[in-house]
Amino acid sequence: MRSNPDEGIFAVCMARRVYEVFLFTGVSMVSKLMQTWDADSYAKEARFVSELGMPVLRLLAPKFHERILDVGCGDGYLAQQMILMGCEVVGVDSSRELVAAAKARGVDARVMNAEALTFESEFDAVFSNAALHWMVHLDKVMAGVFRALKAGGRFVVECGGKGNVKAIREGIEYAFGRRGLDGYALPKPWHFLDVPETKTLLEDAGFVVESIELFERPTPLPGDVGGWVSTFAKDFLASFDAENREDFVNDVIEYCKPKLMQADGTWVADYVRLRFLADKPVMP
Repeated sequence: MRSNPDEGIFAVCMARRVYEVFLFTGVSMVSKLMQTWDADSYAKEARFVSELGMPVLRLLAPKFHERILDVGCGDGYLAQQMILMGCEVVGVDSSRELVAAAKARGVDARVMNAEALTFESEFDAVFSNAALHWMVHLDKVMAGVFRALKAGGRFVVECGGKGNVKAIREGIEYAFGRRGLDGYALPKPWHFLDVPETKTLLEDAGFVVESIELFERPTPLPGDVGGWVSTFAKDFLASFDAENREDFVNDVIEYCKPKLMQADGTWVADYVRLRFLADKPVMP
């Protein structure tokens, strides 16, 4: 029992106010608030993100002495692997905390918005893992990547695709609904694209698409889904104090338990990934 039930009522009222701001200002408001990251919690709860990025790194097939741009480099784990392969890597990320962690790994990491890349024809390849679905104006991202690549360069990406974490998103909507809020109408910080719209974005930017696929990849979590929500859905928790935030996360856990918790007690998130390889053509 709470010692002061008025505190819970106040928290719900504050959540409603933040919800109304989100709802009536749209996705642009979400992009301004932006997900924040803590390097320590990222390493604990999100290490699987970079570890499961090795297949897309193999698709990139980095070559010795290649100059590669890692867009949304996070804490630099995959950039560090490319450096160990003999590549010269520049990593960019919007999070100062994660850029600092990447620098600690020896990565030339820079704080930069992927929608405003400042490079011009200087990279043999551009790589991105689990980052594009956080970006709002993907046409600007694609245009910036195209400019950053040398002619003949390649753009290799894996990110969340259409249908990604459907059960978790439903759980978040359910938790808002329990508080009298319409979670279905709330703008989300993620943008999970399908194959046709991604192919169109790439071709409009000037790329030639070599391969593109959407596939399910059930992903074991290091703990329960509450850790995922606390790491990847912080915007939704910002309006709650610690006690009410815990209640909200517990509601998400209870909703997702029959869908995502396995018989042995482990949790497997319903990930769907979008992966592609596209080239910047050599002009005649």
